[in-house]
Amino acid sequence: MPPRMDDVMRLCCEVSAQNEIKVAIRSSAKGAMMAGGSAFVGGLVAGPAGIAVGGALGGLLGSWMTSGQFRPLPQILIELPPAQQRKLYDAIMGVLGNVHWTDAVQLVSLVMGNATLQQQVTAALISYVTKELRAEVRSTD
Repeated sequence: MPPRMDDVMRLCCEVSAQNEIKVAIRSSAKGAMMAGGSAFVGGLVAGPAGIAVGGALGGLLGSWMTSGQFRPLPQILIELPPAQQRKLYDAIMGVLGNVHWTDAVQLVSLVMGNATLQQQVTAALISYVTKELRAEVRSTD
């Protein structure tokens, strides 16, 4: 990873850790598999009525299994593939504009020392997570 991208990723981790941002990435495939599987089993056990009951119960169970699995955002950011890291880097660089830094420590200090810039970076980070990752966001702020 290029040094500047690495610096921005570290900044995103620091900002999200300070704001205690947690995200839940919706796993719709898991929920769909649970609903389909239970509808299938219900159909085998009780025929057409079992399909309806199994599908309904499976949908509820799948929804319950995939909701509320919040993880700290820094953990999610570290696991991003390079293409998604690049998109996040581009979004954050749009906020940073003409800010110049030499290393990640200086970048984090510059952003954390400027409340307006910190809010803009946080907003861009949350926007990226909700739009690109389609995740539900929870933070203390």
